[in-house]
Amino acid sequence: MKRSGFHGRIHLTRVSRFVAGIGLATTVLVAMGSTAGAVPPPPPNPSDTELGEAGAAVAAGVDRIGRLIVRIAAADQQLAELDAQVAVQREDVNRALVDLHAAQDSAAAAAEAVASSRLALQDAGAQISLAQSDFDSFARESYTRGSNSASLAAFLSTDGPDDLLDRAQVMRLLSTGREAVLDALERARTEQANSHSRARAAKLEADAAAAAAQQRKSDAEAAIAVAVAALDRQAEEKDRIEQSRAGAQAELDFARTNVTGLEGQRAEYVAWDRRRVAEDAARAAAAEVAREEASAASARVAADAAAAARAAELANGRRPHTDLGQSPLVAETPSAAAVTEEDLDATSPGSGDETGPGDGSEVDPADEVTESPSRSAPSAPRSTPSLTGTAAVETVIDRGLSQIGVPYAWGGGDENGPSRGIRDGGVADTYGDFGKVGFDCSGLMIYAFAGIGISLPHYTGYQYTAGTQVPSSEMRRGDMIFYGPNASQHVGLYLGDGTMLEAPQSGSHVMISPVRWDGMTPYVVRMVS
Repeated sequence: MKRSGFHGRIHLTRVSRFVAGIGLATTVLVAMGSTAGAVPPPPPNPSDTELGEAGAAVAAGVDRIGRLIVRIAAADQQLAELDAQVAVQREDVNRALVDLHAAQDSAAAAAEAVASSRLALQDAGAQISLAQSDFDSFARESYTRGSNSASLAAFLSTDGPDDLLDRAQVMRLLSTGREAVLDALERARTEQANSHSRARAAKLEADAAAAAAQQRKSDAEAAIAVAVAALDRQAEEKDRIEQSRAGAQAELDFARTNVTGLEGQRAEYVAWDRRRVAEDAARAAAAEVAREEASAASARVAADAAAAARAAELANGRRPHTDLGQSPLVAETPSAAAVTEEDLDATSPGSGDETGPGDGSEVDPADEVTESPSRSAPSAPRSTPSLTGTAAVETVIDRGLSQIGVPYAWGGGDENGPSRGIRDGGVADTYGDFGKVGFDCSGLMIYAFAGIGISLPHYTGYQYTAGTQVPSSEMRRGDMIFYGPNASQHVGLYLGDGTMLEAPQSGSHVMISPVRWDGMTPYVVRMVS
C-alpha cells in the first residue's frame, strides 16, 4: 500500500507537470492541425517592376482622362455658345420675317394707292376735257348756229344799248364761270397728280423696304446655316472626344483592374508567406515542446522501474510479433532486448531519408497500412491493469510520449519498446520499414499499456475489443481512438484537448497530432477506469 500510494503521488505530481507542459504543445499543435499540410503552393508574386508599371499605367490613364475631360468641358462650352448663336440667328430670321411681311403689306397698300390715284387722275383729266368740250360746244352753238337761241333769248333779247350791255355782261359772266370751272378742274387734276406722285413714291419706298427685309431674311437664314454647320461640327468633335474618353476610361479600368489584381496577388503572397512562416514557427515550437515532453516522459519512464518490470513480465515468454517462422517475407528481427542504441540511432528521425520529429505531417487513414492478425488466434490478452486510476493513465501516456520521434516501422514495437519492422510486400517495403527499429500504431499501444500490466494484441481490430467501448463523443484522456471499418486501419492514444499520440504511417514517426474525426469508429476503447 505504501508503494502504491507513493507511486500514485509520483504520478499525480508528474501529471500536473505534464499538463502544464502539454498545454503549450496542445495549443501549438491544435493551431497547426487545421493547417498542417494544408499550406497551398505559393501564389503568384508579381515583381516590384510589374507593380510599378501597372501603377504608372493607372497614373497615365488618369492624366489622359483628365485632359480629355477638360477638352469635353471646352467642347460643351463651345456648343453652348453655338447654340446661343443659332438662337440669336433664328430670332433674327423671325424679325426679318416680321419686317418683310410688314414691308410687303406696305408695298401692297402703296400699290393700291398708286392705282387709285392713277384712276382719280385719269377721271380728273377726263372731267376737264369734258367740261372744256362742253363749254366750247356751247359757245359755238350759241354764236354761230343759234342752236341755243331759244334758251338764250331771255338773255340776248334787248330793247336798247343798256340791254345789250347787260347781255355782254352776261356773256362775260358765263365766260368767267367757265374759266373758274376749268381752273377748279385743273387744280383738282393737279392735286390728283400730286397724290399719284406721292403714292408712287410710297410704293417705291415700300418696295425698297420689302427688298431690304427679304435680304435680311436671306442673310439670317444663311447665318443660321453657318451656325448650324458649326454646331454640327462641334457636336461631332465632342462625340470624338467622348469616344476617346470612353476608350481611355476602358484602358484606365483595365489598368486599375490589373494593378488591383497584381496588388491582390502580392497581398495574397504576403499572407501566404506569413502563414508559412507562422506554421514553420508553430511546427518548430511544437517540435521543441514535443522533444521536451518526450525527454521528460522518458526520464519518468526510466525512473519507473515497476512499470518496466510489468512490461517485461508481459513480454516474457511471448512469441515476438515479428517472428513469422520461415516465411520468405521475414527479415531477421532482433528481440526487444537485442535492439541496441546503434539500431535506434541508425533509424532515428533526421537520419537518411526519414522525416524528423514534429514535422506535422497529417495522416490520411485511407493511406494506412492495414494491420493483419497473426496466422493463429491470439493468446488471450491480459486486460486487467495492475495499476488503476489517474496514475495508470499517466503512466500509459508517459510511456507513449517517451517514444516521440521514434520512426514508424510496420510490425515494429512490443512491450519493451521499439523493434525492427517486417516486410509487407507493399508500401512499408518501399519505405524500408523492415530495416528500421520503431513502432507501428498498434505496437505503440502495446508498449504504452504494458507499463500498467495490460497486454494487447498486435492488431488494431483486436485492440478495439480489448477494453470497454465508449462513444467517441465521450472520449477521455488515455482512451484509444480507432479508425476504419471495424477499427482495421489505425489507432492512437487520446491525450486530451483535441490531441492524440500516434505512429501515423510509413515514412513518419511517433508524434502528437490533432484528433481526426473523419473515418473514426463510433467508439473509443477505455482500458483504465
